[in-house]
Amino acid sequence: MNTTEIIDAVSKGIGIGLFMAVSVGPTLFAVIKYSIGNSYKAGIAFVLGVSVSDILYVSVANLAASVLIRLNSYATNIAFAGSAILFLVGLLGLVKKIKPKRPKTDVQIISGAQYLKIGAGGFIINTINPGVIVSWLTAVSATAAHSGSYRALLYTVCLVLILSIDFMKVFLAERIRLMLTPRRIIYTQRFSSAVIMVLGLLLFFSTLYKH
Repeated sequence: MNTTEIIDAVSKGIGIGLFMAVSVGPTLFAVIKYSIGNSYKAGIAFVLGVSVSDILYVSVANLAASVLIRLNSYATNIAFAGSAILFLVGLLGLVKKIKPKRPKTDVQIISGAQYLKIGAGGFIINTINPGVIVSWLTAVSATAAHSGSYRALLYTVCLVLILSIDFMKVFLAERIRLMLTPRRIIYTQRFSSAVIMVLGLLLFFSTLYKH
């Protein structure tokens, strides 16, 4: 890779990582719950489980990158389908009723064996999250035509950034909990949904005008 490609890969990795790491979803509230309700070790165990899930998604999706490239002749149809999915996901997020609940602060002591269960819970919650699935598939599809080294750098930067921010969430859990009032939770989730809708529209019009 030349310098331009390296800078491009790193900048896109940072962009994708920031988008996914700061999104308000079930993993954020679970991190706060375990970090405050148990200990920072429980929060780290959960975060590591989430990270394993992300690594699995990226690995499987990139292994299938060659298949995505073969589907290049159907790129327009796939792009339209992707834009429709993004738009619908964002629209559903805007119209559905949100009843946010702030995490409880009752501290519970847990044994060493339970850390593994907490990590497994993080893995499962992240793996079955539709937003995570759509985000990773969209990102990998968009970079499928690039070289293996380009994708390796991009997703390494992306995953390391996500994990780093998740660790920060663990140690800042109490402050985050106080900031996330029910009203702010609703506004943040609405904003995230609106961003997803806009991305769907941008993908639609860029495909329509072949830009």
